[in-house]
Amino acid sequence: MPRDLPIGNGTLLVAFDSQYRVSDFYYPRVGMENQVGAKFRLGIHCDEELHSVDEDAWQRTLEYLRDTLVTDVSLQNDAIGIRIRCHDAVDPDANVFVRKIVVRNLRDEARDVKLFLHHDFALYGNASGDTIMFDPRASALVQYKKRRYVLMNCDRGVTEYACGRSATTGAEGTWRDAEDGVLSMNAIAQGAVDATIGIPLQLAAQGSETVMYWICAGRSDSEVRGLDAMVRDEGAAHVLARTGSHWYTWVNKTGEDLSALPEEIIDLYRRSLLVIATQCDRGGAVLAANDSDIQWGHNDHYSYVWMRDSAFICDAMGRAGFPEICRRFLVFANDVLRNEGYFLHKYNPDGSPAPLWHPWVRDGKSQLPIQEDETALVVWLVARHYERTRDLDLLREVYPRLVVAAADFLARFRDAQTGLPLPSYDLWEERLGTFTFTCAAVWAGLNAAAELAHLFNDQERHATWTKAAEEVRAAMRKHLWLESENRFARGLVVNGDALELDPAVDSSAFATFYLGVFPAESALVEGTMRAIRERLRVHTEIGGIARYENDGYHRIYAESDRVPGNPWILCTLWLAEHDAALGEEGVQAALDHVRWARAQATASMILPEQIDPYDGQQLSVAPLTWSHAQVVSVVQACLAARRETR
Repeated sequence: MPRDLPIGNGTLLVAFDSQYRVSDFYYPRVGMENQVGAKFRLGIHCDEELHSVDEDAWQRTLEYLRDTLVTDVSLQNDAIGIRIRCHDAVDPDANVFVRKIVVRNLRDEARDVKLFLHHDFALYGNASGDTIMFDPRASALVQYKKRRYVLMNCDRGVTEYACGRSATTGAEGTWRDAEDGVLSMNAIAQGAVDATIGIPLQLAAQGSETVMYWICAGRSDSEVRGLDAMVRDEGAAHVLARTGSHWYTWVNKTGEDLSALPEEIIDLYRRSLLVIATQCDRGGAVLAANDSDIQWGHNDHYSYVWMRDSAFICDAMGRAGFPEICRRFLVFANDVLRNEGYFLHKYNPDGSPAPLWHPWVRDGKSQLPIQEDETALVVWLVARHYERTRDLDLLREVYPRLVVAAADFLARFRDAQTGLPLPSYDLWEERLGTFTFTCAAVWAGLNAAAELAHLFNDQERHATWTKAAEEVRAAMRKHLWLESENRFARGLVVNGDALELDPAVDSSAFATFYLGVFPAESALVEGTMRAIRERLRVHTEIGGIARYENDGYHRIYAESDRVPGNPWILCTLWLAEHDAALGEEGVQAALDHVRWARAQATASMILPEQIDPYDGQQLSVAPLTWSHAQVVSVVQACLAARRETR
């Protein structure tokens, strides 16, 4: 299920699903330690019945206030005559989640109702060993385990509550306790626990009441109590307003003139910048996606750092005028690069190696369980970041490892006879071999490293890496070009001890121009992109471009003539990159692809990884950070094309 409303500050990330339930609460790192055991619920008790806003009777609109990371949520239940308006935010400067709740009576008589807020934390991501209790010192609920604390409070103080066993244990949970409108007032529980707060409201005819509510996250009792005091002193409403102002200023800080773009594309562009910000940890990690529902079918999630995704995301943000995300990531990458000069498959947000499914041995022989493009693209990113920022201090810091060690690895990890990179896993993490995308990335990495070596008058390395890059490009034309079809093949796949040509059309071949190996207008690229447009197009009303021919990932329908695979936001926008790369004449076509992406987004403009080719339902994870970064990249490419024309 998509995360319709992610909000965060680089340390605390809170995300709501389409039913307006808090589904993810990541702290103290984005994407690591999801502190939610079961989804949190919000409801109203009136007419002697509890009405949870995730029930079908409610009409829900989940959006953001424009150009901010403050939510704008409307919830209405005509049967009970109640409308609720909510605004949620995470303080950019403190680990505090704050919510404004306005409950309106739609009837012409006064009514007494009760607002209920349910919490089911599993601290450290583990639903055991927690304590939840009412703390009379703060008139708040506090849950803790070891060095993880959360405090829940409201502007009226917590006066009605229930602490109990979580429904994840098979118990009924404290939400069940709220069904009669009266909570147990049980003041403490331990183990796998949950808690519910009740707030009585007196609504005049057609009247409303407002509640300010917040959750503080910290590593100690004194820390969360200090945050609670800060919110009470400043006022939760002011925290909310200050947060909105912060993000509005942030997303507009470059002053870039977007007036030539259609309004709906400007909105998606700025929303994408904001969504990307929520998926980045202050320690430098750039997460692929934080949507924990994917675990239910896959026994794992996307809350990892893939260096390839991160490189493209950081590059897009740098082009848009937000280089600080890239700078933090490059420091992170410098720390996690192995001494041998390559990156592993993926990493946790704290830099530790993440779960791995590429083996270190195959058919009894040792191999590197890597995707070589990930190493190459980080080198490429170093040069791109320096070109934009002239941040010489950072370049000097990372040059010995991220450039020298990595480029030396790229130069030597090649076949002595062909000049091609040795086999590694493809960017889709499915095949072992030497692929067009990987080769393009290796060329880009070596070429970037050579430019940086020249900057430092490191002429021997400059010559070595330049020669290696030239050999890779020549080898691509010799071994990966399909003359009969006038396009590049997907690559060469390992079959036993041999490499066999894999002629499949794969959208990742866009890298041949995007990474600068060949000009966008060259016959090599034109033929390749034409094959992608024609053979990977999804011929349904939804449209879009599949990853490659007969893609089986999350596949729902067996037919392959009309549906070569599910349409991906990324792959469709790669066509837009090619359109924009051709200059002003391609800009309109590129913007049409962005419009298509906008049509696949939620009302809150959240983009997924892929979508159902028939009903347009979002599949896999949402938001996928790279999807939003691709929107940013395409818009920047269109603006650049128009600037060049002028």
